Amino acid sequence: MIRRFGKTPDPGKRYIRRPGAYALLPQGNDLLLTLQSDPGPDLQLPGGGIDPGESPIAALHREVFEETGWSISCPRRVGAFRRFAYMPEYDLWAEKICLIYIARPVRQISSPTEPGHQALWMPAETAANKLGNEGDRHFAGLLI
Repeated sequence: MIRRFGKTPDPGKRYIRRPGAYALLPQGNDLLLTLQSDPGPDLQLPGGGIDPGESPIAALHREVFEETGWSISCPRRVGAFRRFAYMPEYDLWAEKICLIYIARPVRQISSPTEPGHQALWMPAETAANKLGNEGDRHFAGLLI
């Protein structure tokens, strides 16, 4: 059973399962994060949905690059969690299955290619308190 963080699912809503891969990207005492501005400011671990037929590792590399502009290496899965949330960009209620990896940020190749995302570095201790969802905060807290 995968640990749940956040709100209890509403029994009156139909949730679509959405697996995703997300990265803890430490460098020294800092973490590379993404700030998503739309639909509202949300500080997140870089990552996102796994496309049909895509492996979690391939999705992780793609999503981290899209949201931060960085390449990564040596991803290793460290855990998973699930949360129930509304995804306004898709107009759906989702059961998000979040696979969490730790990886090494190698180099910044470009600015984020995903519109509305900004890469930023933050001390892991600060991130563990400021990330936008409880599951991300939990895994960031494991690094301090």
